Amino acid sequence: MPRQPGLSRAAQGEIEILPPYNRPEAFRGLEEISHIWVTFLFHENLSKPWQPTIRPPRLGGNKRVGVFASRSSFRPNGLGLSLLKLTQIDTTNGVRLRVSGVDMIDSTPIVDIKPYLPYADAAPNASAGWAEQPPERRLEVKFSSQARQALHHLSGTSTGSPGRYPLLEDLVEEVLSGDPRPTYRRSKADDRTYATRLYDLEVRWHVIDDTAAWVVSISPYRGG
Repeated sequence: MPRQPGLSRAAQGEIEILPPYNRPEAFRGLEEISHIWVTFLFHENLSKPWQPTIRPPRLGGNKRVGVFASRSSFRPNGLGLSLLKLTQIDTTNGVRLRVSGVDMIDSTPIVDIKPYLPYADAAPNASAGWAEQPPERRLEVKFSSQARQALHHLSGTSTGSPGRYPLLEDLVEEVLSGDPRPTYRRSKADDRTYATRLYDLEVRWHVIDDTAAWVVSISPYRGG
């Protein structure tokens, strides 16, 4: 998944509202809102200990900052907060919210949803200290012929009909261009092949000359 919300517009998801909250009237007026605040749980980290300081990848993995000065998923309360673009509200069978810019994994528990209000939430003169600038796009993403064939099949471009993952190429490029490797692996001597999960797929790739991410294959994730 992208490391922050909004970094990948192609990262799309669906929030399924469960009973007793899946009543359309509870979302009346939300169709006029473009973005929503989503509070959620880092549910796979709740059993893991938190630390008062962490090493953000943005600082090279060496410098420490306080956990409350970061967006680390290993938090004392296990809560996450993301600003997502609301693209559709489906009320044909319960309520489902379709969103983009997602930075959550599948089955993430949602705690609450609130509208983003530009007049109250935007801070034009805000500063972000060590995270002032957006992450650098370090790598050019290239696809092998095998990966390209799988990409066309999964996205539907090979058949001319919408596939299951219509924005898959954009998603792979947006995620890998940010170089999701551990910081200490970012060297020209790195000849490892990495496996990145996106949706229920596994993208296998390696780095060439520390400038390009070469996608070897895209296939269903088999676990393990």
